[in-house]
Amino acid sequence: MSIQAVIFDLDGVIVSTDEFHFQGWKKLAYEEGIHFDRQINHRLRGVSRMESLEILLERSSRRYRADEKVALAARKNGYYVELLKNISPADILPGAMAILQGLRARGAKLAVGSSSKNSPLILRRIGLAEFFDATADGNDISHSKPDPEVFLVAARRLAVPPATCLVVEDAAAGVEAAIAAGMKCLALGAAAGDPRAHKSAADLTGITADEMLAI
Repeated sequence: MSIQAVIFDLDGVIVSTDEFHFQGWKKLAYEEGIHFDRQINHRLRGVSRMESLEILLERSSRRYRADEKVALAARKNGYYVELLKNISPADILPGAMAILQGLRARGAKLAVGSSSKNSPLILRRIGLAEFFDATADGNDISHSKPDPEVFLVAARRLAVPPATCLVVEDAAAGVEAAIAAGMKCLALGAAAGDPRAHKSAADLTGITADEMLAI
């Protein structure tokens, strides 16, 4: 079936907030006396806030109660949201606007499928809140990637069959989620070369709208 819709992960695909996340988790880890570095941070890509916290706490010398974990996650999110005050349309990644406009001109439906609960804030900050036909994010789902739920919600909101959707992802968990949803997948960045993806590119400057719709 031909591609009717393209569902984009947000962080690392449309805009990069990786450094903001890293700084937020690093501050929390420092305050709690837990070792945290960029290698550990890489494991957090594409997974939910609470799952990310569990990875961070693997190196903790103490155990945390469920209510304490909720408080820790909220604290980190507060640091992250504060850092997001500096994000703007200038932070849209190279090639993203050209691809979005090209797909729109060709009649493709567009959606965001992100595990982040901050997607609405980020889209407003970068001026793309009204650009997409639908969004599905961490506020809408019970299971984060690699579960396919977020992409299936996006397809449902676009009113298209999953088999006609292409997912654009930069994390292994997102690639796995796309395949589990019965969708095709374009893997970018750190996920480029994932054998499960239908096509790979370094970033969105390395592919055209026509090539994406032909995957």
